[in-house]
Amino acid sequence: MELKPVYIPQMFREINPLKDCDAYLQLKKIMHEFKPDIVHTHAAKAGTLGRLAARACSVPVIVHTFHGHVFHSYFPAWKTNMFIRIERYLASKSTRIIAISNKQKEELANEYNICMPEKIEVIPLGFNLEKFSTGLPAKRKKFRDYYLIDDDEIVIVIVGRLVTIKNHTLFLKVLKNIQRETSKRIRAFIVGDGEDHQQIEEKAIALQLDFTNFKSERRPALLTFTSWIREVDEVYAGADIVALTSLNEGTPVSLIEAQAAGKPIVTTDVGGITDIVVPGKTAFVVAANDEQEFSRKLLQLVENDELRKSLSDLDASSIITNFDYRHLVSKTALLYRRLLKEAEGA
Repeated sequence: MELKPVYIPQMFREINPLKDCDAYLQLKKIMHEFKPDIVHTHAAKAGTLGRLAARACSVPVIVHTFHGHVFHSYFPAWKTNMFIRIERYLASKSTRIIAISNKQKEELANEYNICMPEKIEVIPLGFNLEKFSTGLPAKRKKFRDYYLIDDDEIVIVIVGRLVTIKNHTLFLKVLKNIQRETSKRIRAFIVGDGEDHQQIEEKAIALQLDFTNFKSERRPALLTFTSWIREVDEVYAGADIVALTSLNEGTPVSLIEAQAAGKPIVTTDVGGITDIVVPGKTAFVVAANDEQEFSRKLLQLVENDELRKSLSDLDASSIITNFDYRHLVSKTALLYRRLLKEAEGA
């Protein structure tokens, strides 16, 4: 059976009452025509409109996946409380909520009281990760040749959207500290793009960090902005250390990919991170926004070749197995069947 996606142009992330109302009516129309047994939503806006439309159309099973949440570090307190109340209401209209980690389930149920824990299923994210553990020498050479990286330079990368919640300011401060304290040759790469790009550049200037936007200025620098890179497996192959400085996360894909590539990590302790890394074995985990401790751990990895190797020695096959897309598909299918059976018996 061929599946054809239906695009709703009015569905934007930003709140827009007119377009949101139009998107809601279009969703209702689609559901009336298609008569689904299950509606499964993702993300905040689609999760709101999709669940409301499904409820209005008496869809038997309504499921929503939280890939992350905006219940801290995103908005002012009044707006955060509003979003919490909205999600509580939507959860009451949902058959099941899916969390992508045990930590996230605990937060949703016990910290923010979105719904009872019995209503939440934990299904980890799933990917095809094999490319991150294969062909590494050739990929490493390709990345390092392209970005003019010498063999003795230690490469630190951070991968993700350039937005406030990712806290790239901490990454820049830590990089400045490392530059002062190490005698090693280091290069740092910010991979990604987003609304805070200009602000992050301004912070780099304030910290007197030598940086380049490589697409427009192709030269070696302490800090390189690469924008988005499609072949992200080559990024991890070329890197020596992976960093994550976020204030809030669900299950960060970059750390799953980094472990599949066998790279040591320094990360803040937020969201479901400790459900995917092995603290002290694949990653150093420090408190959010702790510049001193983050700098200390990253400096240890920069200075100590054997330590970097020891944090890279986890068998990548365990990461590939735990987060394989086939597990996601099979667990979701089992949940669908169980919920349909329960709905039939109701």
